[in-house]
This record gives sequence, structure tokens and C-alpha cells, in this order.
Amino acid sequence: MSKYSKIAVIYGSDSSEWEVSCRSGEFTASRIDGTRYDVYEIFARFGKWNLAAMRKKNSMRVPFPEGSRPEIDKTDFSVKVFGEKVKFDYVYIMQHGTPGESGLLQGYLEMLGIPFSSCSAFVSTVAFDKFACKSYLKDVDFVNCAKDVFVRNGMDIDAVCTKVNTNLKYPVFVKPTDGGSSFGITKVKDPADLAEAVRYAFSEGPMVIIEQGVSGRELTCAAYTDAEGVKALPVIEIVTENDYFDYDAKYNGHSQELCPAPIEDSVRDLVQETTRKIYTHLGCSGVVRVDYIFGEEGLFFLEVNTIPGMTSASLVPKMVRTAGLDMTDFLTSIIENS
Repeated sequence: MSKYSKIAVIYGSDSSEWEVSCRSGEFTASRIDGTRYDVYEIFARFGKWNLAAMRKKNSMRVPFPEGSRPEIDKTDFSVKVFGEKVKFDYVYIMQHGTPGESGLLQGYLEMLGIPFSSCSAFVSTVAFDKFACKSYLKDVDFVNCAKDVFVRNGMDIDAVCTKVNTNLKYPVFVKPTDGGSSFGITKVKDPADLAEAVRYAFSEGPMVIIEQGVSGRELTCAAYTDAEGVKALPVIEIVTENDYFDYDAKYNGHSQELCPAPIEDSVRDLVQETTRKIYTHLGCSGVVRVDYIFGEEGLFFLEVNTIPGMTSASLVPKMVRTAGLDMTDFLTSIIENS
């Protein structure tokens, strides 16, 4: 017997990642068990929330053309479709970026008392901000964090550059603290290029983190909660043709994602155990992916993805398949244990 009946999958976002979010949301909606749930796909962008498609139990998907999509009533998170008012009793969040990854959407749903698939509003807010998240992990004894410098828009960039040149070693990575899919990120090798990289990062958000580069192998692992507790999926190694794992490498085929990662069992166990510890330490829920660099100095934390990509080619679905799990059963487990 399922806990829920009417599942809303919400995708699209107010960020540069909105198109990736749509692909993730459509894939997720297509894999949710149609014998258990009615599935409703909601496209949400800049305050306009509309029903993009629906699939009743044991029925075909019915898309709604743009311009005639039923509007979502935000007062109670419902929709009127074919003369019937539908109130959603569970939300699978697939919005990359704001508001679905930043905690804003979670806060709205928490106030309405509607359960959802991801971390709480508070945890989502902390995890979404790269500097805040690192601050929660800097003093733990189970993972390393690279040295960094924080800068807010309006601060003296020349003074920030001087601080970086004094305290960090090049290359450094300049990142918006609240961005994803590598938007706004620059790898800086020459100090003369730092100020421009900071200004570029500000095009994606008001806060930036400048992080000392760490040499090593890029690894990623996801954790989730099922009826038995927190579990880790297989580790993936990312090998890119580019200078680093940027947007082009991620989405235009210029990288290899090796799953399972060709690493020693001890390294695999370390990454999986660390992922479970980070998941628990932050208070995560749903499925969460954690990215790392593993090198001579040990395992370094890069970032947490509380709404990881979920297209057929994304990292988490690859981990699920490698683990021998059925994607539909996996999603059912996430829904029923949220």
C-alpha cells in the first residue's frame, strides 16, 4: 500500500540550469511507477507554475500544449484539470538551482505540510551555498576541504585578489557560491586573470568562492535513505578531455564517466563511507550526490548536490544501474521513505 497517490514532479527553475532541470524532471516523471501513482508534471519558472503533462495510474501520458496549460493554485498547491480539482499529496523536486535547490520551494511545501523528495528547507539552503556548506565540514575529521577566500559583490576586488595571492596557490577555481552545472566557473592559472574571473562569477550570483585547486582524480558518489537507513551507491570517476569538468565536458560529450570507478577497494570504501557521513552530518534526505578530488593528500570535498541530475545519461541513474537496482523501484523507495 502506497503512502501517496498524486505525485507532482516539479521542474524548470529560475536559474541558468532550467533546461537541464526540464530534462531531469521529464525523465524522473517517466520512471515513477504508473501502477502506484498518478503523476503530474509541473513546469515552474519565475513564478509561473503550469501543468505540463499528467499520467493517471495505468494510463498514457497526456501533455498540455504551451499556452493552454492549467495553472497551479499556489494557495494550496493544487490544479483544476478537466473540471476536477487535484491536490497533490507528494512532490518530487527536480528543480536545479533556485528555488528548488536553494530551500525556497522546500520552505513553501513545509508551510503547506506537503511531503517532498529532497532535503529540508534549512539543509537545502546550507548545502546550496558552497561556502556555507564547506563551513559545516571544515572541522570534521573524515574529509578535507581546500583553502578558500570568500567574496561578496561590492567588496574591493583588488583587495580580494591580494588576499588570494598571499594565501592560496595557483591554479584556483572561481565559483559562484550558489550555482550549478559549472555556470560561472573559471579555472585561473595566472593571477592577472583573477579579477575578471571574479566579475564573471558575479554574473551568476552575488557571492563567490575562490578555492585553491587540488590535484587528483575526480570522484563522485550518491547516498540515499531507504527503509533500512542511509546507503551509498557505486562510485563514479570522471575523466574529462577539457581542463576541468566544465559545462562543455558535462553536457557535450567531452568526458568519460567510469562506473564503477576503477579505484582500489579501500578508496571506494572511503568515498562511500565519507558520503554517508556527510549525508548524515548535514541532515540530508532523499538522494544526494557528493563530489570529491582524491589525490596524494587524501580525499577533498568539492560540493554537495541535493537535487542531482536525473536524465538517462546523468550520474545518479548510472550509479543506480551499476548497483543492479531498477530505476522505478529506486524512485518508489525515495518517495515512500521521504
